[in-house]
Amino acid sequence: MISDLYSGGILDAAADIPPVQRLEAPQATSTKVSRVCGSEVTVDLSVKDGVVIAFGMEAKACALGQASASIVARNIIGATVQELYDLRDQMRAMLKDDGSAPSSDRWDDLALLMPIRDYPQRHASTLLIFEAVCACLDQISER
Repeated sequence: MISDLYSGGILDAAADIPPVQRLEAPQATSTKVSRVCGSEVTVDLSVKDGVVIAFGMEAKACALGQASASIVARNIIGATVQELYDLRDQMRAMLKDDGSAPSSDRWDDLALLMPIRDYPQRHASTLLIFEAVCACLDQISER
C-alpha cells in the first residue's frame, strides 16, 4: 500500500532538510527534473583535491525527493568524488535491481529509502539528488 511508502522515517528525513542555500560561485551547477511528478533539484558543488568542500541546493520536490536530498545535504561535505559516483550507482541498484542499501556510516540513513524500490514510478524523484551531484562532478572533471 502506498501509505506504507510514506513511513515516519521517510517523512522525518524530508522534514529535516537542512537550510542549504545555493552557492554564489560553485565550480558546477546541475538541475534535474522528474518527468513523472515534476520534482526538481538544483545542486551547486565545489571540489578540492577530490573531496567536496562546498555544497548548495534548492529542492522543489515531493516527500521522497526531499528525503533523499535531505540525507545527501547533511552528509556530502567531505565525501570523495569516487564515493559519490559509487553512491549514485548503489542507490540505482538498491531501487531498480534489489541491491542493498549503502553501508558506509556516512550514508546509512539512505536505507530509509529502501521501501521505494517497490514503487518504480517514484524512483526518478528519489534519484534526482544523486543524478544532479554526479552531473556536477562530470562538469568539474571535464575542466
